Amino acid sequence: MKSFLLTVALSLLALNAYAELNKWVDADGKVHYSDTRPPEVTTETVQDFYGKGKSDKSDTSAPKSYIEREAEWKKSRQEKADAAKKQAEKDKEAEDKKHNCAAARENARVLQDSPRITTYNEKGEREFLDDSARAQRLEEAQKSISENCN
Repeated sequence: MKSFLLTVALSLLALNAYAELNKWVDADGKVHYSDTRPPEVTTETVQDFYGKGKSDKSDTSAPKSYIEREAEWKKSRQEKADAAKKQAEKDKEAEDKKHNCAAARENARVLQDSPRITTYNEKGEREFLDDSARAQRLEEAQKSISENCN
């Protein structure tokens, strides 16, 4: 029973929390505070501290409709998908560069270390690389290393 009476009393006290607080200056320059508007004072001189009676609500604080929220959600989802796609492309490009770097380094190592290198021509016959062709391929491998390796 005591808790019920306490709840009722607190509820009645809480009603005063919504009271309007007005501030105005009279003709003598004296500042007054009141919860009621004075009849002789114009509304331009009365300041409403709690915002009651304000009619200039901004549209930004208005709740958005379902269609607007869904459009924003779809837009953000599309942006996330685009960002993920770009990131996947960057990752693939980095992986390709890493693979090409390893292949170019191995190619350069073979060209430098092996005494005789054989290749196959268009007919499928085996040929040996001479020194000028070997130097040209080594130069190409070095160029590939500089492009693909960081």
